[in-house]
Amino acid sequence: MSESYGDERANIVAETSAVDQLAVIPATFGAIAFVVGWAIVFRWISVTDTLAGIEYATLLSIGHLLAAAVLCAVGVFSTTGIVDTEPDDSTGLFTALAFGAIAFIGVGLTASQTLGTGATVWFPTSLVAAVVVAGVVLGVPEDLGVTLPVAAFELVVGLVVLTDVIGPSWVWSPNGFSASFVGPIAIAAFAMVGSLLCVWAGTNASKGFGSRGRELGAYALISTYAVALLAILALLIIFVVQNGLNQVLKGAQLWPFKLPFVLNGYGLQYDVNGIFPAIVGTVWLVVGAVVFAVPLAVGAAVYLTEYADQGRFTRIVETATNGLWSTPSIVYGLFAFAFLLPRIQNDVTLLTGQLVLGFMLLPLVLITSREALQNVPDEYRDASAALGVTQWQTIRSVVLPAAIPGVLTGIILGIGRIAGETAPILLVLVREPFSASTPSVLGSFHFTATAPFITNDALLGPATALPYQLFAVITAGVGASQEFGWGTALVLLCVVMFFYAIGITTRIYFRKKLRQ
Repeated sequence: MSESYGDERANIVAETSAVDQLAVIPATFGAIAFVVGWAIVFRWISVTDTLAGIEYATLLSIGHLLAAAVLCAVGVFSTTGIVDTEPDDSTGLFTALAFGAIAFIGVGLTASQTLGTGATVWFPTSLVAAVVVAGVVLGVPEDLGVTLPVAAFELVVGLVVLTDVIGPSWVWSPNGFSASFVGPIAIAAFAMVGSLLCVWAGTNASKGFGSRGRELGAYALISTYAVALLAILALLIIFVVQNGLNQVLKGAQLWPFKLPFVLNGYGLQYDVNGIFPAIVGTVWLVVGAVVFAVPLAVGAAVYLTEYADQGRFTRIVETATNGLWSTPSIVYGLFAFAFLLPRIQNDVTLLTGQLVLGFMLLPLVLITSREALQNVPDEYRDASAALGVTQWQTIRSVVLPAAIPGVLTGIILGIGRIAGETAPILLVLVREPFSASTPSVLGSFHFTATAPFITNDALLGPATALPYQLFAVITAGVGASQEFGWGTALVLLCVVMFFYAIGITTRIYFRKKLRQ
């Protein structure tokens, strides 16, 4: 009896191991296809480049077909009992709707763009296809509902690319749009979408479906998505560095140190035109916005959290601040142009730019400061009150220090947004995008005998900024080459990262102080 049970157990383990090995194939292909797809998008490789004498487009199509065959085999082996698995009776409504949506998009694009049918034809056709696919996926057992739809998608994609229906020279110009989509981008998109589906289906099948398979599949899909976001960020940074580094290092030398593009202005007197005035202008914009917005936002957060009654008034303020943070930046620019500009010399000034960016920063710092203050345990306040300390002393000495890391997080996120904003400063800051002189804010303060008793010509004069220069070069094609624009983009990225580094270092410092 025990020997028979042991033999049966060994057979089940062997069968499950075989399924695991098969399921690894589509999951591995998904990971490779994801990397190759992004490499094609960023033009590090081309679909016509070869590996072992075979073009990448052909290799991807073969991978799609192989993944389709393996997933189909795994699903059939599972549902026929050839291998021992534990699938549920259905994949669930969410999965069925997801595959229905894919069917709707695929059939809709084919009917409307390839066959040229009108909305009266392609829409009901797509809807019927979506309903049929969702119904089938929902009605069949989980093993078939997971593997066969992904296998069908991979099969169609592989055949379309392999037969050159969508190849390197393919161009699609959608009706009603001025944009065109080319074959390499379509092949890369197929690879990336297929990679997510293959990773999900392969990891799900590797655990024999059921609750363990769904858990691992969801974990793998979320992990892949998270890695994708980080990879996109890294690829964007690499892409900017790749395009802008030569311009930044133009004319540079190590000793004596010389970096003309960063340290020069823009004009005929320079051998290499630079962006130093724009760097200084950007720094002063951010510093002025922070000085204006942070005290107001933190003060308002302290009042709303510690003093105001939690009722209709605080709910209205919370709704208003959330709405202001979601307001498009161009609206802030129009507000500054219509309201601030006529009241500050009726001309473009650095001060107006600082104020409008401060208004943009204010809602986020207020929201995050309130959350940070609310997260401070009430025990801190109660313990301080028990010692006879006044409420303001408790807030100043206990609550605010405990909330500083959260407040700094909001400031860091806000600076990352306002430092790269162009729309708010288009109409209120710049008179000449390429300047030869820098705004000397600290050296321009002068005392006067009349109100307001202090003046600053730099604050009340125009300036330039890195985002505006980037807009002028790349978007409008004004004044400089595309290489100059990419160099500006790289320096802007470095400036933003510099502000991030200051904020993160400060937050780490205060966290360490709290732990002491």
